[in-house]
Amino acid sequence: MVDSKLGQVHSPTARPATTPRRKWAALVAVLVLAAFALVTDVPTTAPVAVKHLGPPSTAPLTIVTMGDSTISGEGAGDYTAATNGANGDWCHRSTRAEVDDTSVPGVTHTVNLACSGADSPAIGLGRTTHYTEPSQAAQLAPIAAHNRIVAIVLGDGANDDPHFSQLVDACIQAYFTRNAAGCSGGFTPQWQQRVDAMIPKVEHVLRDIRTVMAHAGYAAGSYQLVLQSYATPIGPDIAPGLRSLAGCPFQTVDLTWVRDTGIHILDNGLARAAGVAGVRFLDLSGAGVGHEACSGGAKATNEWFTRLTVAWQDLSNARRAGHALQSSFHPNAAGYAAFGGCLTAFLATTNQSAACLPGPDGTLHPAPTVPSPR
Repeated sequence: MVDSKLGQVHSPTARPATTPRRKWAALVAVLVLAAFALVTDVPTTAPVAVKHLGPPSTAPLTIVTMGDSTISGEGAGDYTAATNGANGDWCHRSTRAEVDDTSVPGVTHTVNLACSGADSPAIGLGRTTHYTEPSQAAQLAPIAAHNRIVAIVLGDGANDDPHFSQLVDACIQAYFTRNAAGCSGGFTPQWQQRVDAMIPKVEHVLRDIRTVMAHAGYAAGSYQLVLQSYATPIGPDIAPGLRSLAGCPFQTVDLTWVRDTGIHILDNGLARAAGVAGVRFLDLSGAGVGHEACSGGAKATNEWFTRLTVAWQDLSNARRAGHALQSSFHPNAAGYAAFGGCLTAFLATTNQSAACLPGPDGTLHPAPTVPSPR
């Protein structure tokens, strides 16, 4: 036998003699120890070390937003210096984004990881970089380790197969070419297929977020994971004189399709993704009705979305000129404030899904919806 202390082998002749009494005593000792282990549930082998225990109980309660431009704060202005073109980073995270307008009891910190133009590969785990930044799921990991995250809100999908920004560009081109069929004529036949192709990619992002949180020591039920859909930024009721470069250069046929068909197919697809992933779903498809860009005429104060917006000072800078129109047709500060208020109310409920709709006072409230099919 090897002596762990000396590293030498004992000779059999050096082993003490064993008497019958000692044999019985040894057997009784083994039985007693075994019984003690069963009663007290003490492991008979060394326990496996727990690698991740989660953040300390004293860590600040935190809400995190992830996704694309509709949640990063694009359109609200006041972009952080680091994400307003510095070293090629155009994420345009605003200090007036939706998460900055949430007010949840006990929550003292908010973190905005969303990035303008991000698609699912840029959000989920992987080596994809977007505007010089690593994946948002990778950025989530250290936050989960040092803050106690109570909710994660994701806005994702429009930049995948639907390519919603391309749809907007095509609609503007259709206006100038006076294409009678409009942009919607070209998108309608394939729109459902595009949305169907998007769904598994969003599901994959949601699984990646769960993976990051589990690795950080969070149980699935210890935080809320919410998938948020999209509001319609432009409607067909454009005020006279604004259906041009002065505000909203679109044809009525296209804006009617976007509001009444396109946005609902997109949001229904996201509801399906949320249902499959088992996360909460917040529907914004009807949240901006009556507050769309160019709906207010000369008074834009009641609008929740930006009109065609040009950063004129950037046009003379070759490095920045390509992003001079980036803030167009996104929620403005008032829109993010309205959505943030609805999100706050939704987080306080137990409903699996809800739609942000205006109440009698005009304020958005989370109205319960029928759960999406799984």
